[in-house]
Amino acid sequence: MTSNTGTKVVQPYLFFNGQCEEALNFYKKAIGAEVSPIMRFKDAPPMPPGEQAEGCGPGNPDPNKVMHASFKIGQSEIMASDGCNDGTSNFQGFSLSIAVDTEAEADRIFSALSAGGNVMMPMGKTFFAPKFGMTTDKFGVGWMVIVIPPGGHGKP
Repeated sequence: MTSNTGTKVVQPYLFFNGQCEEALNFYKKAIGAEVSPIMRFKDAPPMPPGEQAEGCGPGNPDPNKVMHASFKIGQSEIMASDGCNDGTSNFQGFSLSIAVDTEAEADRIFSALSAGGNVMMPMGKTFFAPKFGMTTDKFGVGWMVIVIPPGGHGKP
């Protein structure tokens, strides 16, 4: 993707394989995500045979599943889909990092994202930030929550 200024933009695209709408609602409640209009598989035009993966696209077994959506958290945009809706989300090898200004906000966000998930590193003071923690949410997405250090940029 290229922005209208010519600058390249990298955006995460998460495939929830059947749980996308539930995840979008979770992120709205947990961290105030703003969700764009949702495109569902039933809204897509039919594709010629052989041009889509089995179970993906307009022929998806559940036409009400999410073909594409995006959500914003602050200035960041994340795209999402149910993908092929095969129930096998596998979020490995990355985490999404969210930087905030206050410890209270970090604690609130971390607690919300951790609900039903797995805390990997509890929120605490580190050598690089007043507070930092790592969790995996109930959908398996890894999150790092950090309080922006005084004079710092909020990146571990």
